[in-house]
Amino acid sequence: MSLEQKLNDAIKTAMKAKDRDKLTALRAVKSEVMLANTSKGAGDMTEDAEIKMLQKLVKQRKDSAAIYTEQDRADLAEEDLKQIEYIQAFLPAQLSEEEVNKVVTEVIAQTGAESMKDMGKVMGIVSGKLAGQAEGKLISQLVKAALA
Repeated sequence: MSLEQKLNDAIKTAMKAKDRDKLTALRAVKSEVMLANTSKGAGDMTEDAEIKMLQKLVKQRKDSAAIYTEQDRADLAEEDLKQIEYIQAFLPAQLSEEEVNKVVTEVIAQTGAESMKDMGKVMGIVSGKLAGQAEGKLISQLVKAALA
């Protein structure tokens, strides 16, 4: 089942349940999917592209929630945090920090990376292996810690 079909089903369910917060988040995601599908030169989105788009939406909401929290707007931050939960339901399960660290350690051993000079090489391989399963920020932190 495609992401768009899953979204439509979730929107119907949210409408029947009269869950306005969930409905708002799902409609925002559907809007992004429709924009991506109708953009110039775009065919059907691949699963990887869908995952990247969903991760981008989650990151945007995390950033705005952090800004709202800094400005003592807990009500708006809470709204964005709820939307994150609804969007993450469409993402693959995220790996724990320990699991990501294990992959980072394996890649460092395979590539023979020894210093921060090798960070780009390690990041590229780890990011490719863990696409959609871990945030780039977490991967970066773990690689830096391992190479430092």
